[in-house]
Amino acid sequence: MIPIVSIVGRSKAGKTTLVVKLIKELKSRGYRVGVIKHDAHGFEIDYPGKDSWLHREAGADIVTISSSSLFALVEKLTAEISLDEIIARIENVDLILTEGYKSENKPKIEVFRSPRSEKLYSKKEDLIALATNKPFKIGVPEFSLEDSSGLADLIEELFLKASLE
Repeated sequence: MIPIVSIVGRSKAGKTTLVVKLIKELKSRGYRVGVIKHDAHGFEIDYPGKDSWLHREAGADIVTISSSSLFALVEKLTAEISLDEIIARIENVDLILTEGYKSENKPKIEVFRSPRSEKLYSKKEDLIALATNKPFKIGVPEFSLEDSSGLADLIEELFLKASLE
């Protein structure tokens, strides 16, 4: 089973910035990293006039776009699919980072930026670490917002080394 770590926090706390730093750090260590980003507002990856957009607009339920370097699948949904269903579709990675799945039951690193937030979003028992500019001393490892190397060390120790053995 592929290990999952969720990066959570309030809006504009720096989740995406941290995810990008973690991807770069883990890739530099030789790991294959997948990312699942939750978008509560809806999104569009295809644009009017493109062939794949025309296929979807014509009624195709699934449209794939494939080249020698990238593959994308766009599927019409009648309801949001669960994080676990998305995870089940991912292969060939050593770790999956998620961003924005605050309520899911995956190990979490909360990004906390004061004064943007006043209190933590997550419960202590859901956290494996905090990336923060304010000390909390709640019994979980705390890292600065810039310490992607330290966070990658923790992820490696908790999830990646064990899965390699």
